[in-house]
Amino acid sequence: MKILVTGGAGYIGSFAAKRLIGDGHMVIVFDNLERGHRESIVPQAKFIKGDLRSVSDVENLFSIDSFDAIMHFAGYISVEESSRNPDLYYENNVVGSKNLFDIAVGLGKVNKIIFSSTAAVYGNPVEIPIPEDHPKNPVSPYGKTKLETEEYLITLNKSNPSVGFVSLRYFNASGAALDGSMGEDHDPETHIIPLAIKSLISGSEFNLYGTDYDTSDGTCIRDYIHVIDLVEAHIIALKELDKNSKASFYNVGTGKGVSNKEVIDMIEEVSGKKLKINKENRRSGDADRLIADPSKINKELNFRPKYSDLKTIVESAWKWHTKQI
Repeated sequence: MKILVTGGAGYIGSFAAKRLIGDGHMVIVFDNLERGHRESIVPQAKFIKGDLRSVSDVENLFSIDSFDAIMHFAGYISVEESSRNPDLYYENNVVGSKNLFDIAVGLGKVNKIIFSSTAAVYGNPVEIPIPEDHPKNPVSPYGKTKLETEEYLITLNKSNPSVGFVSLRYFNASGAALDGSMGEDHDPETHIIPLAIKSLISGSEFNLYGTDYDTSDGTCIRDYIHVIDLVEAHIIALKELDKNSKASFYNVGTGKGVSNKEVIDMIEEVSGKKLKINKENRRSGDADRLIADPSKINKELNFRPKYSDLKTIVESAWKWHTKQI
């Protein structure tokens, strides 16, 4: 297949592009390099620099090529940043996505879309683990932009039934290539594992937000999915869309929760170093527990994570970050 990967210079998009190339697909990466990295783009992919917020950039993209499918990773991802600058997130995550979908479908250039969504569409959970039909009450502008994009895809599918999509709601993407050759490099970085590892490497203090949660050790609990497993979910979804044009939503997680303290303990075990911890108050809106119910993707797509145990996640991340020194 000929696959368009938006955001293919970013963390998950670069892993997906490499896997698609390895599977024999032709890959075109579309990225503005604002937060992605040119060196992260797999060399065998064709790279087109452009911005989804620019109608002319997107029109030029589709005037050149047609695609069998789009994997849409291009989006801002920080809950905290989205609260400070909601307009920025709306323009990039919603307007950019609408430009992409409208032009691609309007020109008849694609009929399969896989969308990078998030568990943030659920908001504070009323049910744990969280199923796909859980109420959608996002508490951050980030979560709201992803939910609005999902709703737009539903509308698009209803008016164009031949256009199928799968929206994958990530829980906590994490880890790196098992050999440490690729990894997570966000700016700004907001994720606990890279932040803690960078603090260890630099000898600086690590800010731990919240030790008074209603959990066994007082720190919040999250569901971590290794980036390699996350990409596998996209590959399986692509195969499913190739057989059956439909509109589907799936959680991508393990169904198991890990506390922040357990994450820190594992990082210290893998590194052999002790982290300097600065305990801060919990952040507004952070839930005690966010754990996926992955039974739908397990059953319907036969998806089973292979690398998402905490030790493998941390070991791979440690290899990546120590290679960057």
